[in-house]
Formats: sequence, structure tokens, C-alpha cells
Amino acid sequence: MATKGRLKVTDLDGPVHKGPTSQAPSVVRPTGDWANLADLPAHGTPAEDARFSELYSQLPQLWHNLSAEGHVPQTVVVVPSMTLDVEELTKLKGAQHYEERLLFMLILLSSPKTRVIFVTTEPIHPFIIDYYLQLLPGIPFSHARSRLELFATYDTSPKPLTQKILERPTLLRRIRKAVGHADNAHLTVFNVTELEKQLSVALGLPLLDTDPRHLSFGTKSGCRKLFRQANVPLPPGFEDLKGEEDIIDSLIELHKISPDMKRAVIKINEGFSGDGNAILPLGDMAKHWKDKGARQKLGEMLRTQARFQAHGMNWDGFLRKFVQMEGIVEEFVEGEVKLSPSVQMRITPVGDWQIISTHDQVLGGPDGQVFVGCSFPARRDYQDILHAAGDKVGKALAEAGVVGRFSIDFLCVANNNGGWDLSTVEINLRKGGTTHPFRTLQFLTGGRYDPETGLFQSGSGHPKYYFASDNLESDKYRGLSPEDLIDLVTYNGLHYSSATNTGAVFHMLGATSQYGKLGVTCIGDSHEEAKRLYDYTVETLDKAVEQHDWMH
Repeated sequence: MATKGRLKVTDLDGPVHKGPTSQAPSVVRPTGDWANLADLPAHGTPAEDARFSELYSQLPQLWHNLSAEGHVPQTVVVVPSMTLDVEELTKLKGAQHYEERLLFMLILLSSPKTRVIFVTTEPIHPFIIDYYLQLLPGIPFSHARSRLELFATYDTSPKPLTQKILERPTLLRRIRKAVGHADNAHLTVFNVTELEKQLSVALGLPLLDTDPRHLSFGTKSGCRKLFRQANVPLPPGFEDLKGEEDIIDSLIELHKISPDMKRAVIKINEGFSGDGNAILPLGDMAKHWKDKGARQKLGEMLRTQARFQAHGMNWDGFLRKFVQMEGIVEEFVEGEVKLSPSVQMRITPVGDWQIISTHDQVLGGPDGQVFVGCSFPARRDYQDILHAAGDKVGKALAEAGVVGRFSIDFLCVANNNGGWDLSTVEINLRKGGTTHPFRTLQFLTGGRYDPETGLFQSGSGHPKYYFASDNLESDKYRGLSPEDLIDLVTYNGLHYSSATNTGAVFHMLGATSQYGKLGVTCIGDSHEEAKRLYDYTVETLDKAVEQHDWMH
């Protein structure tokens, strides 16, 4: 078991299922002269594909090197770009500050031979950096800070951070110079697109994540196909739909399969956090399914009765995005007792797949479709079926050649036999809302998740739990600077204690002043303690900000 102070990018995640072994190349070093960008291949050309493939082929050897015992030299370039549809991303309040969720990567600096280069849209407040570095187990603050380099684009336009970096040759040169000729240097990102592939080539660094050619598995249509291939249960439905006519055709066919269906859900292929979903109640169709006017009736219902999870959305706007991205229609899973757990997995560059964690998601929005937070670990009474389904999906993705971290969303409905009926609904082929709280717990406690018991054991052998949210939000928090928040946390004893491995770890502090929004992971020794700590944290913050003399 890993211990504090000896953390590596590869450790702590527990038992693996072995995939096919790969023949690794022998050299893992940055390619190209940092000062010369003239030799970079043009984007979208075979030359760029070849260069990316050459870099990507280094991952097995990189993984082997980073898995070695002891303190292994590495340089990690972190680009926390949420490279998602710009229009969809603007619906996420304070989206730019979600880059701060990957600051948990700074805890890698607890290994004295690790360097971290962190690139953001705007400079991160020094108090926020200090807040994370003081969490480091067993390493002097000054030593860690000397191995951290920060860069920013100083560009708050809605374009993805990765695109902003690529548009700035001087910034690229500065990053490449900072990397130098370091051994085991690599790039890590929030999610992968063709832009991250281009950045990998521009920096001359292997991308420790999914090859963009596999991204279809992360779409709503692609994951439904994979679920069938993996033989896991999924809701009845249809994928690869291109527009309104396909949606109506699918609703009619879906009724034939499930005549008692009460609601249908329409999902945009690349929607995220539930905001790309629309729910259609079908009660008004009870007498019209077999009528000649059924298609017209459904068209009217889509325009007047569809419920959208994104605030302010209407059918015309939703359909425009649907035509642009395509999508699916499936039966809405009903149930008096219905929960939404997820399984987090990793596929290594040598083809091993492993279950990293399970969570019960906390969902909000008009129909319980929008991710709000999570409770770790998921309920024990359905963990076995989650693990079994997750293992099948992980195996199928590994055999397809996917590398990286991802999560699988499920729905569990209590049945009359005292058990649970499972539906597999989505793959998030990226880091997500459950990644940063779990990795924070790993790094801070030196522990790991055990799929056999369904528990997380800290480095000292004690089970740990947490309740986390990205959406701790109140108008009362607006105007609070990072200094204010850290003072409030300190004066009120809310900070994390390394002595007990319990307490609150905050993130997205930079979003508070403008948006009144921040995130928190509350770590305890039981589900109940973690939730009590979260409730106490919210109560304490609310009371503190109402007191004019809280600084005294």
C-alpha cells in the first residue's frame, strides 16, 4: 500500500484487471527544440497524426517508469481546459473557475522529484496556491513551491483554454522551455479533443489520456452501442438520431417496445452535467399512439411540454443543438426509490483496467438530471452489481484501445424482491465532478479503494468517506475574496486535519467573489459524519458571512 510522501501518478488506485501486454519504446523525453515552433506539422495533416502517434506510443514506457519504486523524476504539465461546446459551457455558472478543480494535482509535489507546470486562463490567486501546498504531507512548503511553475493566457474569452494556448506561440515556447529535457514529462488535461492532440504535438509531450480517435465512446450514442457490446443493461432507446423526424420516429418505435412508458428522455450526444437533456411526459399520448395524427401530436408536445434541464432553454434552441451534435431517445427510468450511482475507472497505457471508486450522485434540476454533488462510496447493497457492470464496460473499452480515467453513470431502482434493478446510462470519457474529490482523498491519506469490500482504506488502515459538491452557492458569499474564505475557514476550524484525516477541503475559491459559488469535499469516518460535516460547513459559512466582525 502506498504511504504518505511517496505518491506517484500511477499508485493508490488498487487492483487491476490485466489486459494484453504492450511492447514499450525505450525513450520518454520531450521532442523538438523549445525555441523553434517552425517544424510543427500543420493541424489536421497526416504529419501531425504521425507525430502524435509517435508521442502516444511512449505511454507504456512512461507508465512503467512512473510505476517504479521510490521517488521517480517526472514533470507534469496540467492544462485544465474544459474543451466542450462553448454554447453549452456558458450555461455553467463560473465555468472558467472549474479549472481550479485540477489543483488537486499540486499534491503530486509531495514527491520531491516531481515538477508541476500548471496553465490557466487567468492567474490563480497566490492564497489559493498556498492553501493547496499547505496540505502536502511530509514536504517543506518552500521545496514544493520551487518545483511549481504557473502560466496564464490572460484571456477570459469563452474559447477553450487549450485553444488560447495554441494561439500564443510565445506562451508555448515558455512552457516548452520550462519542461526542458526532463525525463518522464507528460501532459494531463480535463478532457480530450483534437485541440489537446494538437497541444500534445506542439509541446512535444505524450498525452496521458484518451486518444481522440476513441472519443465516440463518450457520446450518448456511442456509449449505448458499447453497453450492448459489453452486455450490460441499458434503457430501451435509439441512437444516432439527426433531427426532429428521427426523434418522433424513435418515440413511436419506443412506445411499441414499452407501451407503458410514462416519459421519454431526449439527450444531445455531447451534452454534459445533464444540461443537454429534455424530458417529455407522454400522458397526453395515451389515446393517440395509433392515430394517423400521432406524429403531429408528438411534434406539438415536443414544442409545448418538453422539460429542459438547462435554464432558459426552449425546443427550438434544443433542437438546433441536437441537429448540430445528434443524439438519442430512450425511455425515462421510473421508480419510487431510484438512485444514481456512478463507477469511476481507469485504463492504463499497458491495457489494464481497474475500478477506482463508486459514488452516489446527488442530482438536481427540474427532473433530477443535473449533477450537483456526490457521496463516497456508493451504497454497499448495490456495489456488487455496479462493480460487475463496470468491469464489463472497462474491459470493452480497454479492448478497443482506450486509455485514461472515465466514469460510468447508472440508475438503480429498488425492486419488489429487496434488490435493485440496474440501468447503465452514460460514459463520461474525461475527468469529472467525482475525480477531484476522490483524488484529493487519495493524495491526502495515502489510501486506496478496495472493490472487494467497497470501502476506501486510508494509509493507516481506517475507512474514509466524504460528501462533495461543486455547487456550494449563496448570494451571501458574493464579494468574498480567497483571503476572506481562507480566514473564515481557519477562524471557524473547518480546515482539513492531517492528524485525523478528517475535515473540509475547499476548491473553486476563485469563483466566490463574482458568483457566490465554491466547492468543498468533506471527509469523515462514516457517511453520516461526512454529511454532518458538510451541513455544518454550510451552516458555519452562512453564519460567518452575516457577522460584520467575523475577522475579529
